[in-house]
Amino acid sequence: MVASASGDSFEQMIGQWRTYVRRHPSIHPRDVDELESHLRDQAAALVSVGLAADEAFLVAIKRIGNLDALSREFAREHSERLWKQLVLVPDASSEPGHSAFQDRIVMVGLAAGAALAIKIPELFGLHLLGDGQQVYTRNLSLFVLPLLTAYFAWKRRVPLVVCWQLVLLLAAAAVFANVFPFVPGGHTETLTALHLPIALWLAVGLAYVGGHWRTSSGRMHFVRFSGEMFIYYVLIALGGGVLTFFIVQMFALIGLDVRWAAQLWVLPCGAMGALVVAAWLVEAKQSVIENMAPVLTRLFTPLFTAALLAFLATMAWTGGGIDVTREVLIGFDLLLVVVLGLLLYAVSARDLQAPPDAFDALQLLLVVSALVVDTVALFAITARISEFGFSPNKVAALGENLILFVNLSWSAWLYARFLSGRGSFAALTQWQTAYLPVYAAWAALVVVVFPPLFGYV
Repeated sequence: MVASASGDSFEQMIGQWRTYVRRHPSIHPRDVDELESHLRDQAAALVSVGLAADEAFLVAIKRIGNLDALSREFAREHSERLWKQLVLVPDASSEPGHSAFQDRIVMVGLAAGAALAIKIPELFGLHLLGDGQQVYTRNLSLFVLPLLTAYFAWKRRVPLVVCWQLVLLLAAAAVFANVFPFVPGGHTETLTALHLPIALWLAVGLAYVGGHWRTSSGRMHFVRFSGEMFIYYVLIALGGGVLTFFIVQMFALIGLDVRWAAQLWVLPCGAMGALVVAAWLVEAKQSVIENMAPVLTRLFTPLFTAALLAFLATMAWTGGGIDVTREVLIGFDLLLVVVLGLLLYAVSARDLQAPPDAFDALQLLLVVSALVVDTVALFAITARISEFGFSPNKVAALGENLILFVNLSWSAWLYARFLSGRGSFAALTQWQTAYLPVYAAWAALVVVVFPPLFGYV
């Protein structure tokens, strides 16, 4: 037993530790006793060799490892319980005043609302596969992102003034997406459809962080959420695609062709509703599988680095240039965005106090490779503009590549300083979170300014 002279202090520390551990969902409350027994044994052994009770407690905590390691150990030993927790155990992460049942009801209602919202244009004779494609192209993100924003505004108990700001932001997006006299199938219409979701994602982020967008930690939490939601959504989409395929095939066996139902109802409605469901899954179960995105980051970082180096080596060997078409520009931008995503999730999962390691060097190599690719693309775009003049696609691509160039350049500089021991990793984290609004601001600029600037073509 720990010496009684420091017993009160020791028991107080044990109480604080128990409170902290019990908050972790992957450790069941009845297992806290087992962990506490292990901690007390470690502390008693240290006291017996001359350490004070408080010193023994701190050393014992260090010896049994951090909470994440213990959580993984318990997850391995109690895998049945872990998987039950994914779908059965009541959620402990709901906001104060919101029960898990209320959370599910709101989620189902908003998911159903998103699924039905995409059919609203049909009430006015505008069909997704017919003469309503232009309306759907402009408004696709408006069918679901306002509902997702409403979900987080409710869940986070966002202040009323922030709610009104979000409403005005979403209303302005709807106006600019629909009042401009776009040329059907024109470049500015396509740019609006591509950039409006980026701008609206800021509204989702404001609701997600409860209006506290100015804090670096809040923005980083939203970055993690975005990655996890994307993973969940892809998994749901894959499962939904397989389910739809089997349903169509089963009905075909009895002579019924239900592909029309799949095309007009199941796929579009399911795609909208699944976004809300994916967001709810991340919220409800992120503490169980919270490291999914960082794990995938570590898997794909070396693969993307190898791919970029192979591309640059091939370009240098063949002396080939970049054919600046719209499809090529979109492909390059998507590639650079993926690289930026890998960087963001690597940053979000890293211990800020840990020393540099081999993965940090690999991450710097990835950033530098992407920076070289971005530079090549910028030269190609500027050469094309000087030869053929400005166009909406080229100007949008130029702006986006410049924005990415600034981010990647300063990220490479901060990473190099960190690896050389002249800077901290926290500086890189702060830079990435501070730069996030730039993307939303540029997307809003493309949606609002580009159509009238280029005559809506």
